[in-house]
Amino acid sequence: MRTFALGLLATVALAAPLAASAAAPAADLVIWGGPIYTAVDAKPKVEAVAVSHGRIAYAGGKAGAQALVGPKTQVIDLKGSALFPGFTDAHAHLSEIGKRELTLNLEGSKSAAEVTGRLKTYMAEHPGVRVIEGVGWIETGWPEGRFLQRSDLDAVAPDVPVLLHRADGHALTANTAALKAAGIDETTAVPAGGQILKGPDGKLTGMLVDNAMRLVAGVHHAPTREEKLAAYRAAFRVETAYGWTGIHYMSVAWPDVALMEELDKSGEATLRVYNMVDAAEAGPLFAGGPRATPDGRITTRGIKLYMDGALGSRGAALFEPYSDAPGLKGTFITEPKVMAGYLSQALAKGIQVSTHAIGDRGNATALDLYEQAFKADPAKGRAARWRIEHAQILRPVDIPRFQADGVIASMQPSHAIGDFHFAPARLGKDRLKGAYAWQSLLKSGAVVVGGSDAPVERGAPLIEFYAAVARKDLSGFSNADWHPEEALTRAQALKLFTASAAYARFAEKDLGTISVGKRADLSGFSVDLMTAPEAAIPKGHAVLTVVDGKVVYDKR
Repeated sequence: MRTFALGLLATVALAAPLAASAAAPAADLVIWGGPIYTAVDAKPKVEAVAVSHGRIAYAGGKAGAQALVGPKTQVIDLKGSALFPGFTDAHAHLSEIGKRELTLNLEGSKSAAEVTGRLKTYMAEHPGVRVIEGVGWIETGWPEGRFLQRSDLDAVAPDVPVLLHRADGHALTANTAALKAAGIDETTAVPAGGQILKGPDGKLTGMLVDNAMRLVAGVHHAPTREEKLAAYRAAFRVETAYGWTGIHYMSVAWPDVALMEELDKSGEATLRVYNMVDAAEAGPLFAGGPRATPDGRITTRGIKLYMDGALGSRGAALFEPYSDAPGLKGTFITEPKVMAGYLSQALAKGIQVSTHAIGDRGNATALDLYEQAFKADPAKGRAARWRIEHAQILRPVDIPRFQADGVIASMQPSHAIGDFHFAPARLGKDRLKGAYAWQSLLKSGAVVVGGSDAPVERGAPLIEFYAAVARKDLSGFSNADWHPEEALTRAQALKLFTASAAYARFAEKDLGTISVGKRADLSGFSVDLMTAPEAAIPKGHAVLTVVDGKVVYDKR
């Protein structure tokens, strides 16, 4: 598919703003009938919005919009629902979102026994399947009080290889048949940056963490081209129905870039996608530079690196041992020397970098490596808008480094309210001071952008917004140890998913606010996020999703 160099795309995309006047032609779309929040400080709320040729042509009083209504104008009455700039999920895994919809979905399993039951049902519904894969289990709150084990799976699937991924994507549990198929036993060497868990008896539990998951790569079912396309189509449906207009897609497989561009060419890409390619597959991106489809719907500009693992599976790299596992400090998935090579190349080629870092040692080391890369040209480094994805556990001394280095903190509010039930055990009370420190980062002057990490989390924007402003779990529970002072104001939370998300992908002149001349990406919700009681926020739903002035989801 033909692509434009990013510079040319920017020239087209950031064309001179449109101006509404008395002689302005009729708009293509007019929306009114509910509160409309612009995310613009000088004019935070308007009565109506008009769209022409995919861009905002007017934002103001209803009378002004009425003057732009012609015989062919589509007029949408919000009927009291609230409209916002398009919400962007600044950290998610698009293909895995689709895969969750099309394979064994273990999300919400309340016990290992329930996982076993779902597996048994899936096998009955899919007789003859050669390999079973599932996603979404997490042991938090399970009555068994442990990770999923191969014995749970062997009970119903003794002969068919089964690979069930933990929700965080940093661990999986394999049954005995899968372990045998991969040639894994108690003598298998543990790969660097990974863990092969064993029980007190020295036997394999079946759980493989981080780089150890590669040991079963040959057992996985390799999706066909049509299966990949089906996953993306499913993901587009799910995300737009949630109210997302855009996504920053992390860890993209390079061949999938062309698939998404193909879907855009056929008019099936209903979501704005900003790709961060898995660094191990980014050779073509380094060689050819940033790229985008002619309409800008699919943009590929960055790489994704992994500093450490996840907190739940004790792979996040900490300076001091885990409080509930004194022998463990987590692991580096990518060795610092290897990462330094990627960073040097990226800075030279104008490629944005997003690095997964969760533990305090993981974050500090990632910042160290960024600073080393920037030494030759500090101004260029600050302008590169490199990101740290998650930035979950920080030493207070490292918080000001984000602003000083121009590094964006890309954070997922729902991680805080989900991790609340195990993070204190993993970290102890003292390390919670720098955990999920959204407000501290903003006060330091850093740019903070919000995402969901779906399918690790559900991926609903209203849950993310609620988590950011309430800092409570969905039942309303929290306590002083969880530092409620780190919660955000509603205006701050709105910018996380709109204006700041646009900045994080170099599109602040084109996206992120309801302003004349910008692309008409809009999200409408049944609940007014700026005024509703906290508890009402996650109970709402999307009513309208507009991308480039086209309605892609409507449930008014």
